[in-house]
Amino acid sequence: MLAPLYDSSGNLKGEVELPIAFDGEINEAAVHAACVAFLANARAGTASTKVKAEVSGGGTKPWRQKGIGRARAGSIRSPLWRGGGTVFGPKPRSYEIKLSKKVRRLALWSALRSKAQEGKLLLIEDISQDKYSTRTMVSLLGAMGIEKGVSALLVLDDYADIVYRSIRNIPGVDVDVFNRLNAYIVMKHDRLVLLQSVLNALKEVESS
Repeated sequence: MLAPLYDSSGNLKGEVELPIAFDGEINEAAVHAACVAFLANARAGTASTKVKAEVSGGGTKPWRQKGIGRARAGSIRSPLWRGGGTVFGPKPRSYEIKLSKKVRRLALWSALRSKAQEGKLLLIEDISQDKYSTRTMVSLLGAMGIEKGVSALLVLDDYADIVYRSIRNIPGVDVDVFNRLNAYIVMKHDRLVLLQSVLNALKEVESS
């Protein structure tokens, strides 16, 4: 399987053979599980409500039990009353979903294969940008066919502040580093742009 290779100016240089792992089967179940786990683990789980016993007030019986023609009532903080407690409301909890390393890796490779087999995986030799410039980055992406409105993920081998700051103002375009990749962030974007050094790292991971 081949992927287009661009230089640091966005000019097409040719095509590069992808590792054989990109020709493998796409495990949709693993990708789904990884995406659900990622979103669940991002939840704060801090929502909290008060039950009847936690609402202030209501320490005395509103009126006597019998003889006045009203329904029985033991507290003005009953869930039936305005300002009363909540029944089965949310309490702080953890939404964490744990996945095995094997499933996470399978999901990531399935996501990468999906982009490659759909022709949405692009390679770039390097990004030689020596100053902060969103305009330069927009021009580079445009030359690679990533126009306005197309979401893309640029994957670097290491964090680069110049690249990050130059891209962060472009809607739909994000930057991440190779060792933080996960299935959700890959599937979230329409195009996947890898540095050539990242592809070499993937070859090493695939062969290990």
